[in-house]
This record gives sequence, structure tokens and C-alpha cells, in this order.
Amino acid sequence: MEHVSDRVRNPFGIRYPCTAVPGYGSPSADFHVVGDNPTVHGGRETGVPFTGSEAGDLVQDVLYTVGLLMETGAEPLPGDVFLSYVYPCVDEPTTADYRRLERYFDAELRAVNAHILVTVGETATRQVLDSYTGQARKLSDTPMKKLHATEVHGYGFLVVPLMEPVEWTEVERARAVDRLRDILGRDYRQTKGVATRVG
Repeated sequence: MEHVSDRVRNPFGIRYPCTAVPGYGSPSADFHVVGDNPTVHGGRETGVPFTGSEAGDLVQDVLYTVGLLMETGAEPLPGDVFLSYVYPCVDEPTTADYRRLERYFDAELRAVNAHILVTVGETATRQVLDSYTGQARKLSDTPMKKLHATEVHGYGFLVVPLMEPVEWTEVERARAVDRLRDILGRDYRQTKGVATRVG
């Protein structure tokens, strides 16, 4: 993979086997926001994750509120954040499609090497919990409403699951904002070591 540090759209030069919405943001971000796919969270027309959809607007609003986005819109201005999908292709995915593209997501996730993984929606959350934490089995029956805006220690990551944004009430939005503000207000960079020991 090529690392082009001054580029926010697909900064690692990943070549996908499909028409895709590649990762977008700071290639060395501490926060990596992971969504499902462009048909769910937006970006099919803009080519940028979490844009052009209600869900994307809601996620951008939270990120802007806590200072992880400097500007919102079709080409948001990222701060210390990277946005991507577990399935970046613009077609409607099957279960097999998620498995087929998993290595691309894994390569991107490891290239960013963020401290905090913010997972949006059940599909992204379950995939990240299953692949990057040792707690997937323990949390498999925990509903997303209960996981929402909590902290799960993983293999070198702190995972913050969020419910599907279109299901948020003002309470869920406030919980997401409060959780991210709390993490930003402490020395979250130590979570990689903590997560590795716990996970």
C-alpha cells in the first residue's frame, strides 16, 4: 500500500476489486469511525463515507460537535479522524461479500492504526468485535441499544459501538457525544497498552 500523507481520500492507495467508497480522513488519526457500507451510511454519489445520507449527516454532526471534524458536508474537513466501511463497494453486499472484502478493511484499519475504533451500526460493530477483540462471544447477545456509546477493550484498540444513527433519539445522540468527549478529555493514547493487556 502507498501512503500519501497529504491526501484524505484513500490515502493508502488501496485498489478495490469493485467500485468503492474508500477510506477518507487523516491517515494517522487516533479515531477511526467504521460504518457498514455505502448503501446504509452514504457515499455512493460523493465517494466519501458518511455523506449524502441521513445516517451520515447524523454521524458527521456528532463528530463535528466533539471536534473530530472541522467542517461537515459532502467533503468534510477531518481533524483527528478517519472514516471507512467494513464493506466499501457501492453494491448491496451479501454475507459472502463481507468476507471477500474483509482483507481490504483489515489492511486499512492496520494502516491507520488508530487508538479508538468507533463502530456505527450492528454489522460494523459485530465484525470489529469479532475480529479485533476477545469479547465477541461474551457480547454476542448484548443488544446494540445496551452497547451504544460504551467502551470495549480490544487487541490494541478501544472500541466504542454506536447504534444505527437513524434510530437515535436525543438521548442516544447525547450519549455518543458525551462518550467521545470523555475519551478526548483523557489520555486515551494509553488505551492501546491497556487494551492489549485486557484483550
